[in-house]
Amino acid sequence: MTQRCADARQNLRTAEDQERKKDEDQDDGDVGHPRIVAQPPRLPAMDRVDRPTPGPEAAVSLQERYAAHTICFGCGPANEQGLHIRSFADGDECVCDWTPAPHHEAFPGMLNGGIIGTLMDCHSNWTAAHHLMQQAGAEHPPTTVTADFHVRLLKPTPSGGPVHLRARVAESTDDRATIETTLSSGAVVTATCRGTFVAVRPGHPAYHRW
Repeated sequence: MTQRCADARQNLRTAEDQERKKDEDQDDGDVGHPRIVAQPPRLPAMDRVDRPTPGPEAAVSLQERYAAHTICFGCGPANEQGLHIRSFADGDECVCDWTPAPHHEAFPGMLNGGIIGTLMDCHSNWTAAHHLMQQAGAEHPPTTVTADFHVRLLKPTPSGGPVHLRARVAESTDDRATIETTLSSGAVVTATCRGTFVAVRPGHPAYHRW
């Protein structure tokens, strides 16, 4: 009986040794070959899905909201050949980003000064109209026109990228506002403007143009 138990224990140790050697041989065969561990399929991260970024392109400009049918060369949405500037209220100021085309150049690589003047004139005018509307608590801006504006061209404005306009109210009364505007290319201010814009009355040719 004692011999039988000893034989059984020996057989068990032999089986364990064989199983251990089998595992070691398998590990040796993997030397130099990284073990590939199966991973569960990864679901796409919802926060990394490409979505359009909200921006001015998706918003409605002052011109589109209040004067969609107008044909002004600088700011009229309905003028197929116009500049189509788009002005947006930004706190107490109004901002506009506009990208030139090659036919807006004065010479290769530089924006025409007359185009710069038109951009600043129209953007300033809409800044005045928006301010007078808010000042009066009205639902629609008055029709404003340019009484005077003075542009300073500080340095050539590159035409290879967008320009940025920012305008603020310097002075105002019930029916007019003086606006100061800058035009920048990149982070450099290349032109400034100061102008007066007046709300017209019935009988004026521009009355009810928006």
